[in-house]
Amino acid sequence: MVTTAGSASTPGTILHLRTQGYRVIATDVDATAPGLYLADRSYLVPAGDTDEFFPEIRGICVKENAAALIPLVDEELLTVGGLSDEGVAVLLPRPEFVATCLDKYTLMGRLAEAGLGVPESRLASEWSGVPEFPAVVKPRSGRGSRGVTLCDSAEELNRLIADGPYSADDLVVQEHVTGPEFTVSVVAWRDGAVQAVVPKEVILKRGVTKFAVTRRDTRVAETCGAVQRELRADGPFNVQLALDASGEPRVFEINPRFSSTSPLTLAAGVDEITGLLRQATERGPHLSDEWNEGVVMVRRWTDEFLDEEQFAAHGIAPVEIRPGNGSRPITGVR
Repeated sequence: MVTTAGSASTPGTILHLRTQGYRVIATDVDATAPGLYLADRSYLVPAGDTDEFFPEIRGICVKENAAALIPLVDEELLTVGGLSDEGVAVLLPRPEFVATCLDKYTLMGRLAEAGLGVPESRLASEWSGVPEFPAVVKPRSGRGSRGVTLCDSAEELNRLIADGPYSADDLVVQEHVTGPEFTVSVVAWRDGAVQAVVPKEVILKRGVTKFAVTRRDTRVAETCGAVQRELRADGPFNVQLALDASGEPRVFEINPRFSSTSPLTLAAGVDEITGLLRQATERGPHLSDEWNEGVVMVRRWTDEFLDEEQFAAHGIAPVEIRPGNGSRPITGVR
């Protein structure tokens, strides 16, 4: 089962898994999510941060006899980990690592204690002039670039707190590191070995990474390997970092799941999703850290074509995807 069928990379992930011989079930909250129509079967589910979500997902896993679950959105991560106690292989890091990464302020503290480079970071409620402006202001919990702002002054920060949805205790003020940015796939599983590290330099980012290129950088790879050694993810994770003026990596965020740039990791030669899926369900072999540098991802829309019977077989009523209905939780499993 693959969640978040509407995210940028999920349709391609579904199609790739099917070419590898897997039967794929897709879920999303929104009937317009393209990946729903590319899977073998699909379901509309409640949002991942609702009480109804876990019982629905658990019920689908039982109904479909799911061997594994690949969750791809932060709101679901802590909840779905419980399925591992019921015989479903959940392709996530260990729960402690997930919880740490989802609290961005706690994560910065843990990384600094481990001796890893991070930007100067304070809660807005604790801010006293360090870091200096301009500074990145972001929600303490949240995903992607939602709520992330570059503030130029204390007055702007105060307006953001006064006018925005977050309190001063829920915002992190972070040093703005202006060097090249990297998004890095780190492949590890329960034995703790770092199987592969694939750095991708971000060329263009608008919410999600649009253009990126695989780039070898020894310091970036060493930093990401150190994250695994010090914090023991023991599962797939994605490190976001930037190089400071001296070229040293500064980690500003970690996604405790597969990244939306996993297709670029695959194109470069490391099939992290299928590889870890096989290790989790079939005791498959470790992946090789051999990959190609200079592979560029250009993210774009693409079209898929089904006949009407195939489309209808997914069981989602056409009225649910007509303009004006928007995204809404559906509690009934389809």
